[in-house]
Amino acid sequence: MHEHAAFQEGDSGSLRKTRIRYHQSCRIRAFRLAGKLRKAMAYARCDVAILGAGVNGTSIAYELSKRGKKVLLIDKIVMGAGASGSCDDMILLQSKKPGILLEMAFKSLERFESLKDELPADIEFETRGGTILIEDEEHLAIMEDFVASQNRYGLEVEIIDRKRLLQLQPLVAEDIIASTYSARDSQVNPMLLMKAFLLGARQKGLEFLSRTRAVEMKRLDSGWELLLDSGDRVEAEVVVNAAGAWANEITKLVGFEVPITPRKGQVIVTEAIPPLGATNVWSAQYIVSKLKPHEPAISRPDGRAAVQTPAERFGLGFAFTGTHNGNYLIGSTRENRGFDKSTDPEAIGLLSAQVERFFPVMSKINFIRTFAGLRPSTPDGMPFLGEIPGAPGFFIAAGHEGDGIALSPITGLVMADLITGKKPEFPMKAFDPGRFCGKGGV
Repeated sequence: MHEHAAFQEGDSGSLRKTRIRYHQSCRIRAFRLAGKLRKAMAYARCDVAILGAGVNGTSIAYELSKRGKKVLLIDKIVMGAGASGSCDDMILLQSKKPGILLEMAFKSLERFESLKDELPADIEFETRGGTILIEDEEHLAIMEDFVASQNRYGLEVEIIDRKRLLQLQPLVAEDIIASTYSARDSQVNPMLLMKAFLLGARQKGLEFLSRTRAVEMKRLDSGWELLLDSGDRVEAEVVVNAAGAWANEITKLVGFEVPITPRKGQVIVTEAIPPLGATNVWSAQYIVSKLKPHEPAISRPDGRAAVQTPAERFGLGFAFTGTHNGNYLIGSTRENRGFDKSTDPEAIGLLSAQVERFFPVMSKINFIRTFAGLRPSTPDGMPFLGEIPGAPGFFIAAGHEGDGIALSPITGLVMADLITGKKPEFPMKAFDPGRFCGKGGV
């Protein structure tokens, strides 16, 4: 959700150190590899070229490399320079509507549990449990219905009263009347996850080219030819667009467009402190905002737009998670501001006031930095996963918005299945890249 966290000053703790250490080594390796490739690469061939080295691009690269594919991973900046390096660490099942996304989240969580042992590096995966704080009777009624629907779909989640909540979060504010609780909600370090995917894929022969991007694509009998801005050319049987909020720039190169737009999220990072409670925390308001992210603005009877409160204007919600080193991440906003990645003092002030309202003790804690990043949003809240219509061998895996980290393992498996001709275990109609064609979309 952040301008790329690894390049900002003022943070301390494992998350920042992980990002900086990784990017320092990544830059060195990437420049060396880029130099070697560009000297010898005037024309390179691979089975699959993946554009975008975020969490989904690296996951797909890992799964395809495991299946024996020769993969070239390309990023216009470095690994994790987009939303995947600018987000919190939560794997929250409770935020998913009953249906295909929740079903995929179940499978993705199972895959996380095996990846923590399978991958060649630690990913700081932990099942910590999650709570969604409920402030009033209106939100309680909404969450009771939502939890009941999730129960029917198999998610182990419940409404708990304040007495039980205090056992999990003893410092929560006095006016919080109830909460949801699921023991299955987990977390992972996104930077370590991407690094582990990349290392695992490189052990299988993957090559990674950073600080370059595709500027032209040409359809060949045997696949696609990519012209990079370095002047090099790559021939690939299959191309995968995993460019997140920038994915539409890539699909335009093959004469197609997808309605993926950036949705900004702003976050605060605290100093390292002892744990405040046992679980990660969201608010019911944030869930309501996420479940209805595409509603039009309410209009007044005279046809003019209704005046929004500052919280409504920034799409304010509450997400609160502690990292392994003790820094807390406080989020977040949901803003349609184009590709603006700046932070806003007013939004940060709202986030600060909000966390102090939910946890008064936070008024005594230092905030050490802020960041913003761009989630890849779609009109229906569903990602695009599959082959682009009219462009055989050109696939897309983008548009996960805030679910990119949580769904990355299953995205890698599903895309590897599609690319290698294996039928995925999930029905894919809801993710069809062409589902908006002829519907007033692009």
